[in-house]
Amino acid sequence: MADFMIGFDAKRIVRNGTGLGSYGRTLVNDLSASSGLQLRLYAPDEGRIDLRNQIVMRPNVSFSIAGKHGLSAAWWRMSSIVGDLQRDGVQLYHGLSGELPIGIRKSGIHSIVTIHDLIFMRHPEFYHWADVKIYSWKFRQTIREADHIIAISECTKRDIMELGGVEEQRISVIYQSCAPRFTPVVDASLKEEICQYYCLPDRFVLSVGSIEQRKNILLAVRALAYLPNDVNLVIVGRRTHYADSVADFARRQGLASRVLMFHDVPDQHLPAFYALAESFVYPSVYEGFGIPIIEAVNCGLPVVACTGSCLEEAGGPDCLYVAPDDEHAMATAISHTLRGADGRDVRIARSQQYVRRFSGADVAGQVVDLYRRILL
Repeated sequence: MADFMIGFDAKRIVRNGTGLGSYGRTLVNDLSASSGLQLRLYAPDEGRIDLRNQIVMRPNVSFSIAGKHGLSAAWWRMSSIVGDLQRDGVQLYHGLSGELPIGIRKSGIHSIVTIHDLIFMRHPEFYHWADVKIYSWKFRQTIREADHIIAISECTKRDIMELGGVEEQRISVIYQSCAPRFTPVVDASLKEEICQYYCLPDRFVLSVGSIEQRKNILLAVRALAYLPNDVNLVIVGRRTHYADSVADFARRQGLASRVLMFHDVPDQHLPAFYALAESFVYPSVYEGFGIPIIEAVNCGLPVVACTGSCLEEAGGPDCLYVAPDDEHAMATAISHTLRGADGRDVRIARSQQYVRRFSGADVAGQVVDLYRRILL
């Protein structure tokens, strides 16, 4: 495939440190190694320089910054960006975070959208009612505009078909990959520096993700009471009001000294957190995929997660899974992941073998093949 101009919705790339931002940055970096693709990243504003700098600026990669803010930025991204795409000769536009601009189908520009989850429709109780209305409208508008849809898991594909009435042939499941910095090998001096800077305990179970009700970290806090007293829980993620209720519960139960929460942790520090942890827990009620599980497994950690969505799909059969309301099962599962537990090393090795299917080259190759099918 030669000289195709691919445009990307880069709002999350320049603004979101994790989640949708990580997905976009990792995918663009992997795609940029493909010959014959010109990649142009469209963002309403410059966003965060540290996040922009995570994009590998190869000769076939460029940014287009609209210089829009507030309502004008929202309108540009929702509609008027189409004129910019036409001006630049974009042949295919990829909405990386579940949205496409109105009118792109009529413009003659091909379009693909990645849909990560439909949690706002599957579990609206975790959202403000107005947000549910807005997100649902955007979803229905987007599936009308899209030539093709990428679902990041079979779970999300099923939700798109059921809740959006989309035909199966319009959807491809292409898993997301995690950034290559998440490996078992972390510089010893960096580990020591991070350990001292954050005053991390000798033994801890790690959880990474926004500290919100849907992520259900309170289940792991409850389980902590049944684990050895020298085992702690370290939670890294964006703070919400739910975090306050988690902290209050820990104080009331005499667990405050064993529950440590860190917010606004720089992205480059995360691999050291994984390297220092003893195991990883991800008790989310519902996810579209669960990339922190892949990061943890790649870093050599055993994982405990919850049933009910796609987490078994992300972690594979050798991670451990419990119901999202069973604190005793959670405690038992975590105990099986602590150092010295029977079968721990075997489960880690098998999980690492399983997650190789999510490697960057494999994911990028599948996306390039999809671009080829749409464009040729």
